[in-house]
Parts: sequence; C-alpha cells; structure tokens
Amino acid sequence: MTLSIAIAGAAGRMGSAIIRAASTDPRFRIAGGTERTGSHALGMDLGALAGGSGFGIAAADSVHAAATSADVWIDFTTPEATVGALEALGGTQVCAAIVGTTGFDAAQEARVTDTAKRLAIVRSGNFSLGVNLLAALVKQAASKLGQGWDIEIAEAHHRRKVDAPSGTALLLGEAAAAGRGKPLSELRLKPHDGITGERPEGGIVGNHDVAFISEREIVTLSHHAMDRAVFADGALAAALWVADKPPGLYGMNDVLGL
Repeated sequence: MTLSIAIAGAAGRMGSAIIRAASTDPRFRIAGGTERTGSHALGMDLGALAGGSGFGIAAADSVHAAATSADVWIDFTTPEATVGALEALGGTQVCAAIVGTTGFDAAQEARVTDTAKRLAIVRSGNFSLGVNLLAALVKQAASKLGQGWDIEIAEAHHRRKVDAPSGTALLLGEAAAAGRGKPLSELRLKPHDGITGERPEGGIVGNHDVAFISEREIVTLSHHAMDRAVFADGALAAALWVADKPPGLYGMNDVLGL
C-alpha cells in the first residue's frame, strides 16, 4: 500500500527534507504541498524545490488544493499556519496529520486539541528516534537520581531557529519532570524564553545536552543531530503508523512503542 501525503511549507528546510525522503521511498506518494501567499516558490515543482528533478506537482497556497488526494498532512511550519491548516483539512479526505511545529501559545494548543477530535495527530517537539530514546533515558535518570540532583538542559541550533526553548528542550524537560513525578510548570526555571529571532551566525542542526548535577559528580546525556534527514525519516515513520489510527493526539512514544 502506498500512503499519499501532503506537505506544508514545501520550500522550507523541513518541507524540502521530507520531499527528498518521500520521493525516493516507494511507500509514499506526494500528493501536494503548500507555500505561504506571496512566496516565490508558489507554482514551482515540489521536486525542484527540494533540489531534485520535477515530478509534475506544483506548490499551492491553498490547503484544499494541496490535500485533495492526500491521506496524511505533514506540517513543520509556524503555529498560526499549522492550526489554520489543521482546521482547513475538515473538507478534505485527510484522516491524519504529523505536526512538528513548535512554539504554540495556549489558545493555539486548544485549537490543536480540538482538531484532534476528528483527526489522528502525531505531535512532537522532535521526530528523531535518537531524541525520543534520549527522553526515555532522561525520565529514568530523573527518577533514579532523585531530588538531590539538579537538572540542566542546554541546546544549540542553527541561526534561523526563532523560538526558545526549542520543542526538543521542552520535550526533554517534560521527561525529566515526569521522572520527578511533577509537571514541568512546577519545576522549570526560565533563563531564555520567547520568540527571540534568528541568531547572527551558526550552522548547527540541533544539539541537546541534559546534565544531572550533584555536589560531587555530573552525569550528561546528549543528542547531536548531524542531518535534518533524521527528522524527515521520523516524520514519515509516524505518518505510516498513524494512517489507520482513530482521532486523537499521539506522540512519538506511541509510534515507537516506548
């Protein structure tokens, strides 16, 4: 069986990575892709946008046009664009969505949750297999090491990363808090928050370190993403998994059986 997918933000870094990964995998058919109104990429072939040969499907500025024959919607764009797209999918045949967008505010979170009443949504701050395994280890370490150890999460990203902390850092923070048996909101300190804008320089895809610190020793768990393709591969694996699931909110732990 071939899974039909539509990709939001087709000309973006993640959109292009997903197109490249899916176009060489016979399990997928790319049905469409979107770009924002006014983008230079509108009307361009999705294959060419991803740096390959064209395959006769142009980027559109309409969710309905892109998703007409799609089964799963994949979205790594911006919070407002993502919630708008999820709501617009109501008039299409799309039954599931993969959401890698981060930085939602409370109102946007509520809209995503409401959409999950009719769509099966896999949502994660990071779709890397390694990061999700790291989160499981962080939860276990937080539980075993106990209250006498401080937990610090450090991250480094490419210069175009605009939200802080990242979705991955929050994912790891929530895992650590779960290991302590408390919500992250009760334990978290905020050294660097908000839409901070692009950094002036740097080319890191994403590095995350979780340090457990006592008075006498430090234990550090780390993940370093060397290629954005790891996130694309995870998103496509999630798409295959969720395609036949009932409406609801799912995470990568569900996909990976962690």
